[in-house]
Amino acid sequence: MKPLNLTLALQIAGVLHLGLLCAGLLMPRAVKLGAHLAALPEFIRRLFWVYYTFIGLCLVGFGLVTFSLAGSLASGSTLARALCVFLATFWTVRLIAATFVFDVRPYLRNLLWRAGYHATNIVFIYLPVFYGWAAWKGGTP
Repeated sequence: MKPLNLTLALQIAGVLHLGLLCAGLLMPRAVKLGAHLAALPEFIRRLFWVYYTFIGLCLVGFGLVTFSLAGSLASGSTLARALCVFLATFWTVRLIAATFVFDVRPYLRNLLWRAGYHATNIVFIYLPVFYGWAAWKGGTP
């Protein structure tokens, strides 16, 4: 892949992070999270919301860094490769969790939720592929 195309692929990855953030904001309603959390102690509810918020902040950070520094990430520098290896690993583990850990079938009650679920899985495939590509081929014409 040419560096310019890799840069564009990384910019798309940056935007996709923000798409995942939007999907994550819809998740509490989709799974009726409030009802599930109501039975938990206050500390556990707060702990969940803190983790949920930090995940959202990570998505914003990953997305903004990837979009705004896509050219640098595609350059093949040591730091760019290290960050891309980290992000490829992160999203690979997330893809494995989505595939083998989470059973979301009870929550896919309509066509819209099913389409959103499949779209997020496509993103979970796209991200490690292109971060991995950038780590492996970055800076190569």
